[in-house]
Amino acid sequence: MLLAIDVGNTNIVLGLYADGSEATDEKARTTLVRDWRMRTEPRMTADELALTMRGLLGEHADRVTGIAALSTVPALLRELRVMLGRYWSDVPRVVVEPGVRTGVPLLVDNPKEVGADRVINTLAAHHLHSTNCVVVDFGTSTNIDVISAKGEFLGGAFAPGIEISLDALASRAAQLRKVELVRPRSPIGKNTVECLQSGILYGFAGQVDGLVRRLVAELEVTHGGPTTVLATGGLAPLVVTESQTITHHVPDLTLLGLRLVYDRNFG
Repeated sequence: MLLAIDVGNTNIVLGLYADGSEATDEKARTTLVRDWRMRTEPRMTADELALTMRGLLGEHADRVTGIAALSTVPALLRELRVMLGRYWSDVPRVVVEPGVRTGVPLLVDNPKEVGADRVINTLAAHHLHSTNCVVVDFGTSTNIDVISAKGEFLGGAFAPGIEISLDALASRAAQLRKVELVRPRSPIGKNTVECLQSGILYGFAGQVDGLVRRLVAELEVTHGGPTTVLATGGLAPLVVTESQTITHHVPDLTLLGLRLVYDRNFG
Protein backbone atom coordinates (compact mmCIF):
# COMPACT_ATOMS: atom_id res chain seq x y z
CA MET A 1 0.00 0.00 0.00
CA LEU A 2 1.11 3.58 -0.58
CA LEU A 3 1.46 5.73 2.54
CA ALA A 4 0.94 9.47 2.02
CA ILE A 5 2.26 11.75 4.79
CA ASP A 6 1.28 15.43 4.96
CA VAL A 7 3.12 17.25 7.75
CA GLY A 8 1.38 20.57 8.31
CA ASN A 9 1.84 23.29 10.91
CA THR A 10 -1.10 22.13 13.02
CA ASN A 11 -1.73 18.50 12.06
CA ILE A 12 0.02 15.57 10.44
CA VAL A 13 -2.31 13.65 8.12
CA LEU A 14 -1.65 10.09 7.01
CA GLY A 15 -3.44 8.36 4.15
CA LEU A 16 -3.27 4.87 2.66
CA TYR A 17 -3.87 4.08 -1.00
CA ALA A 18 -3.94 0.75 -2.79
CA ASP A 19 -0.72 -0.10 -4.62
CA GLY A 20 -0.32 -1.46 -8.13
CA SER A 21 -1.09 -5.07 -7.23
CA GLU A 22 -4.20 -4.16 -5.23
CA ALA A 23 -5.67 -1.50 -7.53
CA THR A 24 -7.45 -2.72 -10.65
CA ASP A 25 -8.02 0.69 -12.23
CA GLU A 26 -7.24 4.40 -11.90
CA LYS A 27 -10.22 5.03 -9.59
CA ALA A 28 -9.03 2.35 -7.18
CA ARG A 29 -5.51 3.81 -7.18
CA THR A 30 -6.73 7.28 -6.25
CA THR A 31 -9.39 6.28 -3.72
CA LEU A 32 -8.32 6.74 -0.12
CA VAL A 33 -8.47 3.48 1.84
CA ARG A 34 -7.83 4.85 5.35
CA ASP A 35 -6.68 8.10 6.88
CA TRP A 36 -5.51 9.36 10.26
CA ARG A 37 -4.78 12.76 11.80
CA MET A 38 -2.31 13.57 14.58
CA ARG A 39 -1.18 16.79 16.24
CA THR A 40 2.01 18.39 14.93
CA GLU A 41 4.74 18.83 17.51
CA PRO A 42 7.72 20.62 15.91
CA ARG A 43 10.17 19.16 18.44
CA MET A 44 9.30 15.52 17.73
CA THR A 45 12.26 13.31 16.88
CA ALA A 46 12.40 10.78 14.06
CA ASP A 47 11.86 7.98 16.57
CA GLU A 48 8.81 9.69 18.08
CA LEU A 49 7.35 10.26 14.62
CA ALA A 50 7.84 6.60 13.74
CA LEU A 51 6.36 5.36 17.01
CA THR A 52 3.24 7.48 16.62
CA MET A 53 2.74 6.79 12.92
CA ARG A 54 3.31 3.05 13.20
CA GLY A 55 0.95 2.98 16.17
CA LEU A 56 -1.79 4.62 14.11
CA LEU A 57 -1.14 2.42 11.08
CA GLY A 58 -1.29 -0.74 13.19
CA GLU A 59 -1.33 -3.86 11.02
CA HIS A 60 -0.94 -1.69 7.91
CA ALA A 61 2.54 -0.48 8.95
CA ASP A 62 4.31 -3.53 7.55
CA ARG A 63 2.21 -3.56 4.38
CA VAL A 64 3.54 -0.22 3.12
CA THR A 65 5.15 -0.62 -0.30
CA GLY A 66 5.71 3.05 -1.15
CA ILE A 67 5.74 6.43 0.61
CA ALA A 68 5.08 9.99 -0.58
CA ALA A 69 5.58 12.76 1.95
CA LEU A 70 5.83 16.50 2.39
CA SER A 71 6.45 18.83 5.30
CA THR A 72 5.68 22.53 5.59
CA VAL A 73 7.45 22.53 8.99
CA PRO A 74 11.22 22.96 8.41
CA ALA A 75 12.09 21.57 11.85
CA LEU A 76 10.31 18.31 11.05
CA LEU A 77 11.52 17.91 7.47
CA ARG A 78 14.89 16.51 8.54
CA GLU A 79 13.30 14.26 11.15
CA LEU A 80 10.86 13.01 8.53
CA ARG A 81 13.73 12.04 6.23
CA VAL A 82 15.59 10.32 9.08
CA MET A 83 12.45 8.42 10.09
CA LEU A 84 11.83 7.17 6.56
CA GLY A 85 15.44 6.06 6.18
CA ARG A 86 15.49 4.33 9.55
CA TYR A 87 12.10 2.63 9.67
CA TRP A 88 11.12 2.20 6.01
CA SER A 89 14.60 2.01 4.44
CA ASP A 90 13.63 -0.68 1.93
CA VAL A 91 10.51 1.13 0.70
CA PRO A 92 10.58 3.43 -2.39
CA ARG A 93 9.82 6.96 -1.24
CA VAL A 94 9.63 10.53 -2.42
CA VAL A 95 9.75 13.64 -0.22
CA VAL A 96 8.36 16.65 -2.09
CA GLU A 97 10.84 19.52 -2.23
CA PRO A 98 12.55 21.62 -4.95
CA GLY A 99 13.93 19.35 -7.63
CA VAL A 100 11.33 16.60 -7.24
CA ARG A 101 9.39 15.89 -10.41
CA THR A 102 5.79 17.08 -9.98
CA GLY A 103 4.86 18.22 -13.50
CA VAL A 104 3.55 21.53 -12.12
CA PRO A 105 4.88 24.70 -13.82
CA LEU A 106 5.35 27.41 -11.17
CA LEU A 107 4.62 30.73 -12.87
CA VAL A 108 5.63 32.97 -9.96
CA ASP A 109 8.52 35.31 -9.17
CA ASN A 110 10.42 32.84 -6.98
CA PRO A 111 9.37 29.19 -7.48
CA LYS A 112 11.52 28.04 -4.54
CA GLU A 113 9.26 30.01 -2.18
CA VAL A 114 6.17 28.00 -3.09
CA GLY A 115 5.28 25.54 -0.34
CA ALA A 116 5.20 21.84 -1.17
CA ASP A 117 1.56 21.62 -0.09
CA ARG A 118 0.54 24.28 -2.62
CA VAL A 119 2.34 22.48 -5.43
CA ILE A 120 0.74 19.16 -4.50
CA ASN A 121 -2.73 20.71 -4.21
CA THR A 122 -2.26 22.18 -7.68
CA LEU A 123 -1.39 18.77 -9.08
CA ALA A 124 -4.44 17.16 -7.47
CA ALA A 125 -6.87 19.91 -8.48
CA HIS A 126 -5.75 19.73 -12.11
CA HIS A 127 -6.12 15.94 -12.00
CA LEU A 128 -9.74 16.31 -10.86
CA HIS A 129 -10.79 19.22 -13.09
CA SER A 130 -9.69 20.35 -16.54
CA THR A 131 -10.83 23.95 -15.92
CA ASN A 132 -9.09 26.84 -14.23
CA CYS A 133 -9.15 26.14 -10.48
CA VAL A 134 -9.04 28.05 -7.23
CA VAL A 135 -8.11 25.96 -4.19
CA VAL A 136 -8.98 27.26 -0.71
CA ASP A 137 -6.96 25.40 1.92
CA PHE A 138 -8.27 26.02 5.44
CA GLY A 139 -5.31 25.27 7.70
CA THR A 140 -3.10 27.19 10.09
CA SER A 141 -3.29 29.93 7.48
CA THR A 142 -5.97 30.15 4.81
CA ASN A 143 -4.16 29.59 1.50
CA ILE A 144 -5.92 30.41 -1.74
CA ASP A 145 -4.13 29.05 -4.80
CA VAL A 146 -4.88 29.84 -8.43
CA ILE A 147 -4.35 27.24 -11.15
CA SER A 148 -4.74 27.52 -14.92
CA ALA A 149 -6.59 25.00 -17.06
CA LYS A 150 -3.14 23.77 -18.18
CA GLY A 151 -2.24 22.87 -14.60
CA GLU A 152 0.05 25.86 -14.06
CA PHE A 153 0.42 27.33 -10.59
CA LEU A 154 -0.24 31.04 -11.03
CA GLY A 155 0.00 32.33 -7.45
CA GLY A 156 -2.70 33.19 -4.95
CA ALA A 157 -3.38 34.83 -1.61
CA PHE A 158 -2.78 34.17 2.11
CA ALA A 159 -4.98 35.11 5.05
CA PRO A 160 -4.75 34.36 8.78
CA GLY A 161 -6.27 30.99 9.63
CA ILE A 162 -9.48 30.60 11.60
CA GLU A 163 -7.94 29.15 14.75
CA ILE A 164 -5.04 31.63 14.73
CA SER A 165 -7.50 34.53 14.53
CA LEU A 166 -9.63 33.11 17.33
CA ASP A 167 -6.57 32.54 19.53
CA ALA A 168 -5.34 36.08 18.92
CA LEU A 169 -8.74 37.56 19.73
CA ALA A 170 -9.05 35.57 22.94
CA SER A 171 -5.54 36.49 24.09
CA ARG A 172 -5.83 40.23 23.36
CA ALA A 173 -9.42 40.93 24.51
CA ALA A 174 -9.91 40.55 28.25
CA GLN A 175 -13.59 39.58 28.14
CA LEU A 176 -13.45 37.32 25.08
CA ARG A 177 -12.49 33.65 25.07
CA LYS A 178 -12.10 30.67 22.79
CA VAL A 179 -15.40 29.13 21.74
CA GLU A 180 -16.54 26.00 19.94
CA LEU A 181 -16.45 26.58 16.19
CA VAL A 182 -20.05 25.79 15.26
CA ARG A 183 -22.88 27.67 13.57
CA PRO A 184 -24.72 29.97 16.02
CA ARG A 185 -28.52 30.07 16.29
CA SER A 186 -28.56 33.28 14.24
CA PRO A 187 -26.06 35.64 12.60
CA ILE A 188 -27.25 38.14 15.24
CA GLY A 189 -25.52 36.82 18.35
CA LYS A 190 -27.48 37.08 21.61
CA ASN A 191 -24.52 36.41 23.89
CA THR A 192 -20.72 36.60 23.81
CA VAL A 193 -20.27 33.03 22.56
CA GLU A 194 -22.76 33.44 19.70
CA CYS A 195 -21.30 36.82 18.74
CA LEU A 196 -17.87 35.23 18.42
CA GLN A 197 -19.21 32.25 16.50
CA SER A 198 -21.10 34.52 14.10
CA GLY A 199 -18.11 36.76 13.48
CA ILE A 200 -15.74 33.83 12.91
CA LEU A 201 -18.02 31.69 10.75
CA TYR A 202 -19.73 34.30 8.59
CA GLY A 203 -16.77 36.65 8.65
CA PHE A 204 -14.38 34.05 7.24
CA ALA A 205 -16.96 32.84 4.72
CA GLY A 206 -17.37 36.43 3.52
CA GLN A 207 -13.60 36.95 3.41
CA VAL A 208 -13.09 33.82 1.31
CA ASP A 209 -15.96 34.69 -1.03
CA GLY A 210 -14.61 38.19 -1.55
CA LEU A 211 -11.10 36.98 -2.34
CA VAL A 212 -12.31 34.16 -4.59
CA ARG A 213 -14.53 36.49 -6.61
CA ARG A 214 -11.60 38.83 -7.25
CA LEU A 215 -9.32 35.95 -8.23
CA VAL A 216 -11.92 34.41 -10.55
CA ALA A 217 -12.55 37.79 -12.21
CA GLU A 218 -8.79 38.15 -12.82
CA LEU A 219 -8.61 34.62 -14.22
CA GLU A 220 -11.43 35.37 -16.65
CA VAL A 221 -9.44 38.33 -17.98
CA THR A 222 -6.05 36.61 -18.20
CA HIS A 223 -6.98 33.02 -19.05
CA GLY A 224 -10.68 32.86 -19.95
CA GLY A 225 -12.91 29.85 -19.49
CA PRO A 226 -14.76 28.56 -16.42
CA THR A 227 -13.22 28.22 -12.97
CA THR A 228 -13.80 25.48 -10.40
CA VAL A 229 -13.46 26.43 -6.73
CA LEU A 230 -12.36 23.68 -4.35
CA ALA A 231 -11.98 23.65 -0.56
CA THR A 232 -9.72 21.44 1.52
CA GLY A 233 -8.04 21.48 4.93
CA GLY A 234 -9.11 20.51 8.41
CA LEU A 235 -11.40 23.51 8.99
CA ALA A 236 -13.04 23.47 5.55
CA PRO A 237 -16.28 21.78 6.71
CA LEU A 238 -16.94 24.74 8.99
CA VAL A 239 -16.99 27.28 6.14
CA VAL A 240 -18.00 25.31 3.04
CA THR A 241 -21.71 25.27 3.85
CA GLU A 242 -21.73 29.05 4.35
CA SER A 243 -19.63 29.98 1.32
CA GLN A 244 -21.29 31.22 -1.86
CA THR A 245 -18.29 30.55 -4.12
CA ILE A 246 -16.92 27.13 -3.08
CA THR A 247 -18.40 24.42 -5.30
CA HIS A 248 -16.41 21.31 -4.29
CA HIS A 249 -15.16 20.04 -0.95
CA VAL A 250 -12.19 17.63 -1.33
CA PRO A 251 -10.92 16.73 2.17
CA ASP A 252 -8.12 14.49 0.89
CA LEU A 253 -6.83 16.82 -1.86
CA THR A 254 -3.25 16.96 -0.54
CA LEU A 255 -3.10 13.20 0.03
CA LEU A 256 -4.35 12.66 -3.52
CA GLY A 257 -1.60 14.96 -4.80
CA LEU A 258 0.97 12.88 -2.93
CA ARG A 259 -0.41 9.75 -4.55
CA LEU A 260 -0.05 11.38 -7.97
CA VAL A 261 3.48 12.67 -7.40
CA TYR A 262 4.58 9.21 -6.27
CA ASP A 263 3.24 7.76 -9.52
CA ARG A 264 5.13 10.42 -11.50
CA ASN A 265 8.40 9.41 -9.86
CA PHE A 266 7.94 5.63 -9.55
CA GLY A 267 5.07 4.80 -11.90
